[in-house]
Amino acid sequence: MIDPDGYRPNVAIVLVNQDQRVFWAQRTNSDGWQFPQGGMRSDETPVEAMYRELKEETGLSPDHVELLGSTPGWLRYRLPHRYQRHYSKPLCIGQKQVWFLLRFLADDSVFSLDCAEEPEFTNFQWVDFWYPADNVIVFKRRVYRQALSLLEPMVLQSD
Repeated sequence: MIDPDGYRPNVAIVLVNQDQRVFWAQRTNSDGWQFPQGGMRSDETPVEAMYRELKEETGLSPDHVELLGSTPGWLRYRLPHRYQRHYSKPLCIGQKQVWFLLRFLADDSVFSLDCAEEPEFTNFQWVDFWYPADNVIVFKRRVYRQALSLLEPMVLQSD
């Protein structure tokens, strides 16, 4: 599903633990790391897509987390030309995302990174809140900074 402007609707998840550290995962077959994220289906709300992606990518269910908030509306990033699938119509030029902030309520033993048929991640670690903004792939850094800036006050309010 691509919108008329060429953006794919997507959700992104910032999972924060009791120490204010965030879940940071290594992509399968890559040295890249990122937050969980994924595309929305046409019959899903952003919240429904977020819980589906959470389960598929981390093995977590709603009882393992508390929803603290989300970004107001869509945040967008463009894909570099080399990552665009020019053979695919309509052409996807980037993603528009609703970012969700979740408090992790369990212990690390509940994670299962192999719930999906093709797992997204092979490893994870807990990192400082702002670490991902400087360490995600370059073309996502602006949207990561924007999302973390909007979500950080919600972390502070939840203490």
